[in-house]
Formats: sequence, C-alpha cells, structure tokens
Amino acid sequence: MPKHDLILLAMDASPTLDLMERALHASDYELATTHDHAGLDRIVQQSIPALMIIGEHLGGEDGFSISMDVLERFPTMPIILYSEKTGSDAAAKVIRAGVSGFLHPPLRINDIVEEVQRNLSRASKLGDWLRREVKRTTASLEQKAKISEAERGKLEAIISNIQDGVIVLDESHHILLANKIVQEIFNLNGAPIVGGYLKDIIPNADLSALIDRARNGALKYHEINFDDGRVFNAQYTPLPRIGSAVTMQDISYLKEIDRLKNDFIHTVSHDLRSPLTSILGYMELIGRSGPLNDSQQEFLGRLQASVQHMTSLVNDLLDLGRLESGFDTRRETVDLCNVMEYSLNVFDSQIKSKSLQVITEFSPNIKSLRANPIRIRQMIDNLVGNAIKYTPPNGRILLNIVMQENQIVLRVTDSGPGIPADEQTRIFDKFFRASNRPRDVEGSGLGLAIVKSIVESHQGRVWVESKVGVGSTFVVLLPAHD
Repeated sequence: MPKHDLILLAMDASPTLDLMERALHASDYELATTHDHAGLDRIVQQSIPALMIIGEHLGGEDGFSISMDVLERFPTMPIILYSEKTGSDAAAKVIRAGVSGFLHPPLRINDIVEEVQRNLSRASKLGDWLRREVKRTTASLEQKAKISEAERGKLEAIISNIQDGVIVLDESHHILLANKIVQEIFNLNGAPIVGGYLKDIIPNADLSALIDRARNGALKYHEINFDDGRVFNAQYTPLPRIGSAVTMQDISYLKEIDRLKNDFIHTVSHDLRSPLTSILGYMELIGRSGPLNDSQQEFLGRLQASVQHMTSLVNDLLDLGRLESGFDTRRETVDLCNVMEYSLNVFDSQIKSKSLQVITEFSPNIKSLRANPIRIRQMIDNLVGNAIKYTPPNGRILLNIVMQENQIVLRVTDSGPGIPADEQTRIFDKFFRASNRPRDVEGSGLGLAIVKSIVESHQGRVWVESKVGVGSTFVVLLPAHD
C-alpha cells in the first residue's frame, strides 16, 4: 500500500489500539493517532485522512455521535467504528451513524487489514463514480449554457422588436431588461436604465400605482395616461424565481374611438329625448279626446310602455354621458345605510310580489360618505333592482354593509342564475347582458355600466363574484368620509 493513504485512529489508549497500530504499520499505511475529539478536528484540518477508525468511546465522548458529526462535514469519508459490544443494539447504532464499517472483538490482524482495504476500495470506487458524474454533469451544463445563450439572444431579439413595451424586474423592482419601446414611451432618450430602481428611473405616477396595486398578484388591466393624450394598458405578471414583468400596449386609438362613440350616443340620445316627450304627451291627449274601445286602449297602452322604455333608455344614456364627462361634482354627507333602507321601501311591492327573503346586515360603526346622494341612490337602486329581477320567486337576497379600515364595503348577493366565468369581465360594459339571463327579464344593459361610472367617480371600486346556478355578489368599495 502506498504511504499517502493516511489512516486516522481516534480511540482511547488500549491494547486494541496497539494491535491496530501494529497491523496497519505492517501493511505500510501512514498512521495518525488521537485520543480526543479536539485532536481529531486538528488532524483533519491539517490533512484529511483516507479513512478513520473511531472507537466507541473517545476522550469521554460518544464515538457514534462523533462519527455522525464527521460525516456531516465529510459525507464521503469512510469510517470504521470499533465497539467492545456486539449484537443487534451495536449493529443498530452503526446503521444510525451511517458509517461504512464495523469492528468488534475478538480481533485478528487480518480482520483489521481486510476491513480497512474493503472500505478504502469502496471509497475509491465511489470517488471514481463521483468524478465521472461531475464530468458528465459539467459537460451537460456547458451544453445547456450554449443553448441558453442562444435562446437568450433570440429572446432579446424578440423583445427588442415587438411593438409593446416590456420591462422585466427582479423581486425588489430593479430593472433587469427593458426594450426600446419603453425608452420611446417614457421619453428616456437612450439613458441606461438596466439595474436601476423602477420608480427612480421612470417617475410616472400611474406606473408606480400599478406596482403598488400588484403586491397581491397579477394585474390584467391598468391604464397609464400621459399629458399628450396617449393611453397605455399595462399588465403586471409575476415571474417565479425572477421577479415580474410589465407589458404595455398603446390603446390611445381605442380610447379615441370610445370617445367618439360616446359623443355620438350622447348626441343622439339628447336629440331623441324631445320627440319622445312629445309622443308621450300626445298619447295622453288621445285618451282625453274621447272614449276608446278595448282594442284601442290595449294598443295605446302598449305604445305608451314602449315609448316609456325608450325614454328610460335615453335617460340612462344621458346619465352615463354626464358621469363619464366628469360633470358629477356635487358632494354631500351621505349615510349609505339610510339610502339602502329608502331604496328597499321603494322596491317593497316587487319584493312582496315575488315572496323574496331580503336579509340586511349593517355594521353599527358605518361611517358617512362624501358623495352625490342622487348618484348613490341611483347606484343602490340599480344593484338592488337587478337582484330582485334576477332572483326567482321565494329566493333570497342578502344586503351587507361593513367597514374595512377606512373603506365602506357594500355587498349585494342574489340567488339568481349567476354569470358565466368568461362573461364576468364584461358585465360592466355598456349594453352587455349575460347569455344565460332569463328571457322574460327586460333591461337595457346600462344599469351596471352606470353603477361602475358612479363608483369610479367617487374614487371607489366595484366587481362581481359569481357562480352559475348559485347566484352573484356585487361588491362596492367606497372611501369613508372622516
């Protein structure tokens, strides 16, 4: 055996230790001997041995525990434990310690040498295997690195040339990557931005608000407005183990189309209002001009109902136009619970005619709103009216108002047909009505659009939580007035 195979004997002084020293010297091994844990640590720091033989007791400490400590630091170190005890208890301790060999009395020189040779051979094979695996893994990683570098080049080329703005951030919102469209959007004039903190590099209030809103997860819609009239839709997407990505699409032309459409609807609605009022007036005069037979009365009633429906639609459109134009500036102190009670009194006959169970849950500490009382009443009437319309006879409606920090939370829950999941994002759009609505329920599709406009004009938020066949809950958050 070559001299560089150092064997460390960590045992209390004993005839057995002397026997091991003679046997291993005779087999041409280099030896180091210690009688305590500190000596073992000192030898290991100076020169790592090829194998250790550790006694059951070492300087008053447990040899099994010392072996486990060594293996914690050197997992591939071959260790032979020597114990005066034999039997199942000693074998169980050896297995728990995780050592590679075990010696016990009676001992012969050949037993000691053969156990050492067996453990060194096994350690050598394990080392060869580890070296092969490291070499194979290194080659694989080098190949993957080449592929990754090529893929990175492709990715950067794609991101640089797409027409949407893309910003990739780390977990602390420092910029990892940004394409040239971002430079153009924020007029950065080619300034270096990679590595900088987003809010410092791009001090845009709407972008900062997006980052603040996105703390709880992904955001699919957030508008970023510019003084020159440009509007971008920004989306925030978390990227596991990287950070997040912000993408921005220019929707200025869509906003302009929407504005033109709203102007057209507002103009047409305004022009229709006068003739409709005249038609209603003349229909009332027809009834006063002389007696009508039953058929004439029926036709006149149908005509009045149709004209009143058209007038209601026109009024809704005009209301929506005023809200979207920002003309709703009236503000007073409003008690939301009182408005809800008043609205329920108005709908009392409809509630009784359908035998609906209406449950109200109002917290006692509800603060007031600083709001337009007419608009708040309109919002509640639309939400409660929808709940009554879509809840079947003998159904249940829950009206809940609570405080959440400094916000008032209103929930209107019905037991109607619910809204399909793929339609819930459009439920507040103008003229949109759910595809599974009962066919006998009339409506213009403007009520919820008006609700959304009213809520947003009061710096609030509204959304729907719905399950088909169970019902819908419309949630409104409004800032309380201190």
